[in-house]
Amino acid sequence: MKTTAPLLALLALSLCAARAEESVFFAFDDVAIPWRSNLKLTMATADKHPANPVLTRGPDGTPDHGHAIMYGSVLRVGGKFRMWYLGMSQTVIEKGQAPGYWRPMCYAESDDGVHWEKPELGLVEFNGAKKNNICLIESEVASLARVDDFLTVLHDAEEPDPAKRYKCAFIAHPPFEDVRGGRSQIGPDEKRWCSFICATSADGLKWKVVGDRPANAGGERFEVSGLYRFGGFYYASGQLIAPWQFRPDGGTLGRSMRVYRSADFAHWDQTTALGFARPGQLLAQPVAGQQTHMGAGVWNRGNVLLGIYGRWQDAPQPPPKGAKSHLLGTRVDLGFIVSNDGIHWREPAPDHKLIARGGDGEWDRISLLQAHAFANVGEQTFLWYSHWDCDGEFRSQDIGLATLRRDGFGFLSAIQADAPASCETSFFDSRKGAKIFVNADGVSADAPLKIDLLNEKLETTGTATVMKSGTRLEVLTVPEGRCAVRVSFGASASARLYALYLADQ
Repeated sequence: MKTTAPLLALLALSLCAARAEESVFFAFDDVAIPWRSNLKLTMATADKHPANPVLTRGPDGTPDHGHAIMYGSVLRVGGKFRMWYLGMSQTVIEKGQAPGYWRPMCYAESDDGVHWEKPELGLVEFNGAKKNNICLIESEVASLARVDDFLTVLHDAEEPDPAKRYKCAFIAHPPFEDVRGGRSQIGPDEKRWCSFICATSADGLKWKVVGDRPANAGGERFEVSGLYRFGGFYYASGQLIAPWQFRPDGGTLGRSMRVYRSADFAHWDQTTALGFARPGQLLAQPVAGQQTHMGAGVWNRGNVLLGIYGRWQDAPQPPPKGAKSHLLGTRVDLGFIVSNDGIHWREPAPDHKLIARGGDGEWDRISLLQAHAFANVGEQTFLWYSHWDCDGEFRSQDIGLATLRRDGFGFLSAIQADAPASCETSFFDSRKGAKIFVNADGVSADAPLKIDLLNEKLETTGTATVMKSGTRLEVLTVPEGRCAVRVSFGASASARLYALYLADQ
């Protein structure tokens, strides 16, 4: 590890890097592009980076010797990639928990998203010294500042108070006697409160817990995993399990995604919404062993939210008595979901694997964990994730990187190659001088895409023809007002549409 210059400058850089407002019409989003003719959706599977794992556990005696796990976030701020992840110094766990209910919030940074450094922050004493990469969390109640599990960091550029521009949520297990208001109100009487805690920071390194009690003050055993701001609210998504979570008909649901909301990040409404459950969980006869693990890692794209969730599958048989882990044989791949309101989520292609766990002998072969960790880098989309050894051996608890074509989660293409194909967006309100860009492949002079601008009477008010491929090709300037876009494929079998963008630049 090496010592870096003060990192407060990153905040100033981020405030100077405000991006023009943009709306994205993804091919997989049937709310943004509801009208389609002779088109099929093909979802992509991400490629794993050849340098994987890109961030590994530290040597003996370091905060992340036991594991470095992407229960965390990656943000690109001021040209620098910043990673918050969970460490653990021990190589064993105690009854499913980190020793002392503590997995320190660790920090790393990178210029390219592939090669990472762990700076010596000098903030928290560990093994008798402060030369480590642990972030400082302060609270009126010490046990509320002790991260036990999943943490998510949000950079809130719209926050007027510079001391609160970074926000985070994490899981803690404070004793009941440490929490004002006391014990769990429903469900079994546990020894500790599985709660979600919020904190704020000016620099992302030194944090202060918000308030003196958990955000889920009602007492549900909520395991937070995602934090995002959308449509005027802060949302915290995560996992609830029985007996706190139910099917709509009151039946047992198992692990599934629940959503809390707050208008100010300090006070959280105690009613919650069922955000997502795998289709097999909601059938009259549920698919055995199918669950939704830890909500979703979320990417806010302005007008739409993208998410990665854990496709949990129980082992075919319960583990034998005396097994090292009660989850022996459980396997998790990562799936893809989307939301247009921040509350309700859906799979564009049910049970599609966006990132599949590795095969026998590979470092990520057992189960995968999603993160709040996305970025568009040049012509690629970066997705960071982690391996989870739920078999209990703590093998290869490291962090990896997967990549796609830029915004290449899925594309529309013709079903019948010899017949015309087209799609139309929902109506949107455009700004004066805004432009339409297209992300498409397989396009040429022999296989063009025709782009029409439509008014509210579905009359064409502007036309352009795209005759080459690209991830961001400017095609039309849009007049101020309400309009939609039609994309015509002609009789082309090769053209693939990934996304349309409405942006100022």
